[in-house]
Amino acid sequence: MKQKITVLLLLISLTVFSQVKEEQLNLMPWPQNIELSEGSFMLTKNFKVNITGAPNARIFVGATNFLRRLDGRTGMFFDQGFITGLNEVPEAQLQINCVRSGKIELYDDESYLLDVTSNKITINATTDIGALHGLETLLQLLQNNSNSFYFPVSKISDFPRFTWRGLMIDGSRQFMPIDVIKRNLDGMAAVKMNVFHWHLVDDQGWRIEMKKHPKLIELASDGNYYTQEEIKNVVKYAADRGIQIVPEIDVPGHASAILTAYPEIGSKAVNVNVGSGEKGQQLKQIQTYSVERNAGIFTPTLDPSNPKTYELLSSIFDEVCPLFLGKFFHIGGDENEGKDWDSNPKIQEFKKKHNLATNHELQTYFTMQLVPMLKKHNKELMGWEEIMTKNMTKDAVIHSWRPNEDIGGQNSLANAVKGGYKTVLSNGYYIDLVYSVENHYSVDPMPKGVVLSDKEKARILGGEATMWTELASAKTIDSRIWPRTAAIAERLWSNENVTDISSLRKRLKTVSFRLEELGLTHLKSKEGLLRNISNNQKSEALLDLSNVCEPLKGYTRNKGGTEYKMYSPLTLFADVCTPDASDAILFGEAVVNFSNNKTIENQVIVVSYLNKWIKMDFDLNTLSDNAPLIQPLLPLSKSLKDISEQLLLKIDKKQNIDISVLNELLEKCNSKEHADVELAVYNSLKKLVQG
Repeated sequence: MKQKITVLLLLISLTVFSQVKEEQLNLMPWPQNIELSEGSFMLTKNFKVNITGAPNARIFVGATNFLRRLDGRTGMFFDQGFITGLNEVPEAQLQINCVRSGKIELYDDESYLLDVTSNKITINATTDIGALHGLETLLQLLQNNSNSFYFPVSKISDFPRFTWRGLMIDGSRQFMPIDVIKRNLDGMAAVKMNVFHWHLVDDQGWRIEMKKHPKLIELASDGNYYTQEEIKNVVKYAADRGIQIVPEIDVPGHASAILTAYPEIGSKAVNVNVGSGEKGQQLKQIQTYSVERNAGIFTPTLDPSNPKTYELLSSIFDEVCPLFLGKFFHIGGDENEGKDWDSNPKIQEFKKKHNLATNHELQTYFTMQLVPMLKKHNKELMGWEEIMTKNMTKDAVIHSWRPNEDIGGQNSLANAVKGGYKTVLSNGYYIDLVYSVENHYSVDPMPKGVVLSDKEKARILGGEATMWTELASAKTIDSRIWPRTAAIAERLWSNENVTDISSLRKRLKTVSFRLEELGLTHLKSKEGLLRNISNNQKSEALLDLSNVCEPLKGYTRNKGGTEYKMYSPLTLFADVCTPDASDAILFGEAVVNFSNNKTIENQVIVVSYLNKWIKMDFDLNTLSDNAPLIQPLLPLSKSLKDISEQLLLKIDKKQNIDISVLNELLEKCNSKEHADVELAVYNSLKKLVQG
């Protein structure tokens, strides 16, 4: 009898643990090759990790973090604590072998082989960086049933498609504390990104402690800056996760902060007063500058004709470059209007003397002076696409960012590689524009419709998500970066044929909530902001509205760059809302299903949303009696309620509704005039109106 029970339990176990299919997995980025087999590796508290080979010590940090995260997910109370050396537990179930230490640079080997059998798991990698990627994939492989956790028997061979898989965070406009930077580095590592571009200097602030030039932090940082020790710590933290850091000091434009401290190297024409001195001599008045509080493009620009400009920059690079271990240094170079250059006679004379016909050529002259300053520290110059001219060194990396900027019929990225430059794509990956994940996922660094040679294709290093912070604070930035950046990470890692948006959305739900274990706040920050808006009143109504609203897209929220200053509150309803509003997506799917097949089941789902929004509006009005921040939301809520009532009559009660009435109500749901948000259900409502 006991033997029969044992056999029965074994059969049940095999049935439970052997049915995992690829579509059930929530891997991101999706691996290059995956082979699933029947069976599973059962996880127990005796699970241990062993490391062999000749890796960098970062693998011990990574393996320990893996063990703690796995323990946190399963509550197993693993016996093994910290992993500190090689071959500590030869009999361990997870064996990691690294041939050599990985290099924190482009083109190093990041591949790995992951082999899960029923009694052993093996990760083989050339470098410890590849092994770290394998550990992230193994974490994502974790499955469970009602009372157990397990890994499906599988073999994965994986490597990145592009060598540059980056995220840029702007710490100048809104200062981002160290804990924000570190938790986002952890998020990057979780989805196999390897370049952190740290935008440190812009019109709105200088953020690097300068011991030789303390005026920069005394006059241009508002007291918010990173100490040199903090920067070194972050650089090591990133390196431990296989990530290199590319710092950016934006010059010659975007120079308000620098010129606040050193106005004498600015390009504004100098006024001259005659006869105001003791002996009637001419006295020069240096123009003054101030740290910018608005968003936008401003005129303060460094003077490329002044030798003191290059003396200061050389001294700055001498102090800043050693803080960063990576090979690249971003000098910005974008959005220089040249107005101050045009109005300064001395600069115009300098242009003539050096046969510089245009401001573009003058900026190239300026940029070329920076090349040896950076080479002195073994750094390669990188800049936004505006630095690209016929006289720019081919060693420069061109950062392509502008949409619809065609040069000779080709976008700037294609133009750059054809011109012999290495390049990185950010056009299409501007996550601060709060476009949908599908919008970013459809963008590929390899341009379509352009014939490129193999050498030209090889110059496309990859891509980079860019997070500018005019409208993001330390409390909200995670929700602007994640989870959409995980989709960009997949585009840069996985095969170009991995494009299924339905699969992406399904996997992204799990990946998103798993990112929380790293300290990212993209999900939980919403609760605190909603409490503030509701004046701590409990209600589902405000949450329901946030799940069908999205922030205004592009840069339409901050009209003219002046509605919000760098110290304005970012605690409003638009800061709660995120792209890809969850209920809007689900409602859209329900409407499509109902339009294609008008069954009772499909109708019930659509009607349930309409009823929910009618009740929501009533509840919001009640809440608003003691919550002034809800008042701006009421017009949108009312518009959604009004059309929901009419659609209920049409769909549920089968009444004929005047189409002109429905269209009028529908267009009110398309308003962009309330609370800096828009209803993301507009297109789905339109289908119901027209159906």
